[in-house]
Parts: sequence; structure tokens; C-alpha cells
Amino acid sequence: MKLKPSAILFDLDGVLVNSFDAWLAALNDALKLFNHKELTKNEFIDRYWGHDLFDNIEKLNLTYEVGEACNKFYKNHIDKIKIFPKTKEILIKFCNYRKGVITNTPRDSAVKVLKQFNIFKYFELVLTSNDVKKSKPDPEIVIKSCKLLKLKPSEVIFVGDTKSDLKAGKAAGCIVIGIDIDADYTIKNISELTKLISF
Repeated sequence: MKLKPSAILFDLDGVLVNSFDAWLAALNDALKLFNHKELTKNEFIDRYWGHDLFDNIEKLNLTYEVGEACNKFYKNHIDKIKIFPKTKEILIKFCNYRKGVITNTPRDSAVKVLKQFNIFKYFELVLTSNDVKKSKPDPEIVIKSCKLLKLKPSEVIFVGDTKSDLKAGKAAGCIVIGIDIDADYTIKNISELTKLISF
């Protein structure tokens, strides 16, 4: 039996789009600006990718200003972001479902990315780090999304690709589909959602 949720929530980075290069470049721009050592690709993957930006800034023992600079520089690297090949096709296939985006990316950047790839229109809501006090892995953003949709978390599926997504979704009470991570269900990419969710 395939799943039939009342709504589907999607993380943005790593689920709908590949923004790894953009975030690495933005963080290194910020580190350079404040005369700190830049991160290698492997360092970024191992310690920082998938976590809230300001948690990462704390881990690096840096000031809040470095994080703010990173968010500003991110907009300069949106050209490095690529939409995954099947993203739009999947959003169209699931047109009968209520859908939302929940992301630790700042609102202006998240909306810009969604509009750049012409997928903003598929979502009933977009919640970002600007809309909550605590970002993922805290469940606040997931719980708030469910409240805005007037649904119980148990009625909602959350699709994510990091441990932060998994923790947030499970703590909120959602079914979590993980892309390349162990979750309630695990898939390799967004195109495989059709195997799990009825459409």
C-alpha cells in the first residue's frame, strides 16, 4: 500500500535543488572577508553540510557577523545552484497534494531559488529560518508548518536529506522520507517518491 498523506513538506537544499557549491562558496567568501582560513570541500561535507548556518558559525568559534556575511554572499552564488532533473516532474505529479518547503536557508534566498527554477508556484507555504526561533534539527519549523496547514504532524510526510531533517521531522511526529539517509523510508533521489506515495 502506498502512502497517502494530507500534505508533503520538502527540504530545499539537497532535496529539490543541489546548492552545495553555492553554500561552500558563500561560507568561504565570508571566512575570507574576516581573515579566517577557508574550508575544503571535504571539511565542509564532514562537519557542516546539512546543519544550521549559525550552529556552524558557533562550531567554528566565529562571530554572528560571519554568518550574516555568508547569508549575504549566498545570493552571489545562486548561479551555482542546479535543480535536480526530476524535481519539477515530481511536483507536477503530486499536484493534488498540499505541499510546503521548510528550509534553514534565509527567506529571501529561498524564495529567489524557488522562483529562479519556476517551482515557487507549487507550494502552499514556504517556511525558513527567518520564521522560527530555532532552525532544524529543532522541530519548531515542522510543527509550525503543520499548524499553518491545520494538520496533525502524523498526517504529514517530510522529505529531507540530512540528520537535521530527520531529527526535526521525527521530533515533530511526521513520517520522514530520507534521501540517502536512514529514515522511516529511504530513497536515492526525489524521483523515487512515486514508489512510496500514491499520486
